[in-house]
Amino acid sequence: MEKPRSLSIRPTRLLLLASTVSSSLLFFFYFSFWLLENAPSGSNSAAYFQLVGGIEAVGSHPFTDSDSSLLDNATGIPIAAATHVSVVGNLSLEARSVGNEGKDEIFDDVQEREASDSSTEVPDSNDFGGGPDTFEDDNSTDLPDVNLKNSSGFSGEVLAAVAERIGRGSSELDARGMERGKLEADTTMSNRSFFSSFGQGEASHVENHGTKDKTTCDVSDGRWVFDESYPLYASNSCPFVDEGFSCEQNGRLDKDYMQWRWQPYGCSIPRFNPVIMLELIRGKRLVFVGDSINRNQWESMLCMLRMALSDPTRVYEARGRRITKNRGNYNFKFPDYDCSLEYYVSHFLVRESKARLGQRRVMTLRIDTIDRSSSRWRGADILVFNSAHWWSHHKTMSGVNYYQEGNQVHPHLDVSTAFRKALLTWASWVDQHVIPGKTQVFFRSSAPSHFSGGKWNSGGHCKESIHPLNDTNVRQVPEKNVILEQVVRQMKTPVTILNITNLSGLRIDGHPSVYGRNPSKGTPTSIQDCSHWCLPGVPDTWNELLYFYLLLREKPAFTS
Repeated sequence: MEKPRSLSIRPTRLLLLASTVSSSLLFFFYFSFWLLENAPSGSNSAAYFQLVGGIEAVGSHPFTDSDSSLLDNATGIPIAAATHVSVVGNLSLEARSVGNEGKDEIFDDVQEREASDSSTEVPDSNDFGGGPDTFEDDNSTDLPDVNLKNSSGFSGEVLAAVAERIGRGSSELDARGMERGKLEADTTMSNRSFFSSFGQGEASHVENHGTKDKTTCDVSDGRWVFDESYPLYASNSCPFVDEGFSCEQNGRLDKDYMQWRWQPYGCSIPRFNPVIMLELIRGKRLVFVGDSINRNQWESMLCMLRMALSDPTRVYEARGRRITKNRGNYNFKFPDYDCSLEYYVSHFLVRESKARLGQRRVMTLRIDTIDRSSSRWRGADILVFNSAHWWSHHKTMSGVNYYQEGNQVHPHLDVSTAFRKALLTWASWVDQHVIPGKTQVFFRSSAPSHFSGGKWNSGGHCKESIHPLNDTNVRQVPEKNVILEQVVRQMKTPVTILNITNLSGLRIDGHPSVYGRNPSKGTPTSIQDCSHWCLPGVPDTWNELLYFYLLLREKPAFTS
């Protein structure tokens, strides 16, 4: 009978088996630990995969400030609404913790991807005298070295449109007679400077509720720098500048007043890029409402935007109107962008009227009733208001039998009180008729006049001034600006104040003076215009500030 075999394992085999099992367990342990450390969980996983997929993905599905969760439009996966992305400092992508550890590694990975990817790039790119009573209704496709994904700060839709527009139309500005290489270099340098300094300064633009946006710098505090790359358009190339602002056409020989660029302290603003601006307002209405100083700014914007068009006939007035000081309402269409640039005259923003006083009818200002043209303001996507110029003429200053509320004509009312009441009427209209999520509201601060030796109708002049003032003294804030800020802070609708008062106050050289009328039309008048502004000139800078704020609106803001 055969002896049964005993089951035994040699010591060497046992050692090999134990080593194999131990190695497997150790590998599994480290692999599990790595997964737990690096992979997000729950609803944040969607945000993780979206972020590492590239900035274009983030742009096409922007995060919001809402407390509710978002759904990825493509996948339907919930995304953490508290996760936000910002382009700050030197434009590296950064993230802040919202309660989940490990996000720093995620965003570091995105940052490295973006730093190594530079394949897609885009450029960041009257009347005489100034007296209110005399005014009208009062084929290179090379692109600049600015990274599309980490330098522009636009939403995905805007970026795609701008890239496509510039890619297929890079020769359009050449067709307008501009030096493309010079334009690209100037725009690139300016925007690089802007984005590199973005977030370093403290905000100064005022919105209601007394808040300050710390993503912006104090763009109202700075100096004028002579820049030979300016102006942004030639004075004789724009047909939209009316006679009163066409200083060069009217005989002004010095040209330095066109070549000063505003440089804020501690940061930079981007050079105006007409193509990007048109993309920002694609499908929208940009509406200016105010006196002839606002018309000054509106004409400047028309000229600046026209430089993006290869065919100048692709901008026209909807009713075929030609710009003159005798008309107050204009609606210019840019059909290639399905947008409009409109101007509606309103000296006071409230209604000019008449009332019976005893046996006679007198002109009054109904400070409790919005201007009749307000129905045309409704539905605008961007509103730019102003009112200050006409509050300084005789009737408004004296306030005798002029201001009306209801059926009452005040025998006397102080102009500051009347101005406040008028602004409160305007604010009430804005709060009632403007949809904050749809419409951006701006109010430009007062633009100073520079009359020396008298007022507009008593020998005041500014002809001898050909350079900006070299004045660093702190100026007293005009009372109208103080009242404006107080009213805006009480509003429920966000309003951005374009503070141009101090920077314009230095530009005594920028007014038409005696060059507000074509000399071929007869003997020049002795009245000088030291209130309005030559074009090209100072209002172009106002529009660069407006452009700056519109760019900020497109920039994804980091808030938690």
